[in-house]
Amino acid sequence: MDSFWNEPKVPLALLFVAFLVTFLITRTITRLIRAGKGPFRNNIQGGVHIHHAVPGLILLLIGAVTSVAAAGHAPGSLIAAVLIGVGASLVLDEFALILHLTDVYWTKEGQLSVQVVSLTVALLGLLALGIDPFTEDDLSAVGHLGLLVVLPVHIACVLVCVAKGKYSTAAVAAFIPPVGWIGAVRLARPGSRWARRHYSDAKKQRARDRASAFDARFGRWGLDVEDLVAGKPTMGE
Repeated sequence: MDSFWNEPKVPLALLFVAFLVTFLITRTITRLIRAGKGPFRNNIQGGVHIHHAVPGLILLLIGAVTSVAAAGHAPGSLIAAVLIGVGASLVLDEFALILHLTDVYWTKEGQLSVQVVSLTVALLGLLALGIDPFTEDDLSAVGHLGLLVVLPVHIACVLVCVAKGKYSTAAVAAFIPPVGWIGAVRLARPGSRWARRHYSDAKKQRARDRASAFDARFGRWGLDVEDLVAGKPTMGE
């Protein structure tokens, strides 16, 4: 049993579970507070609303220090993983609030927090499943010469995806290179830096048309999922 807890992937799995469970619990509690149901209330001390990103930052810092001190040894590494997962979840759940420096939690802008958390869950899930672009197995498979050729191309494709405004694609491409290759050659998002610098007026219009078609087909589905998870935003709230 002791050997199980010393497996290198166990802390990462604990971090993933702690992150996901904390987010679900946090959103459940905040929705109950918003609806005025249950025993939960906003944490207001001395007239100041203490947002849950504050204890999240504290837990995140404690977890980081614990992780360094543990140097990969259980049980310190396991405790650190849980602390980091819980703390990071609390912080990222209010990512939009931190970004805008105002309480946009229940507004349309606040949905950005859900998107960031969803992307983080996806990346942590890939890591927990063992998909790691920096393992020795990958190096031995392609060889040093192959790595010198493939890695710069891979990094370039990820950076192009970022420049084209395809942030989710870039994040997934860090683990699954073909996603980046496809994203790099397809049209950029119309408001991206790449489109502004490199596209003619005709190509910008093509990018807008494609983005509009994509958002019309998949955007509403994504918003429905976000509303289901996070609660429907209220304009002006």
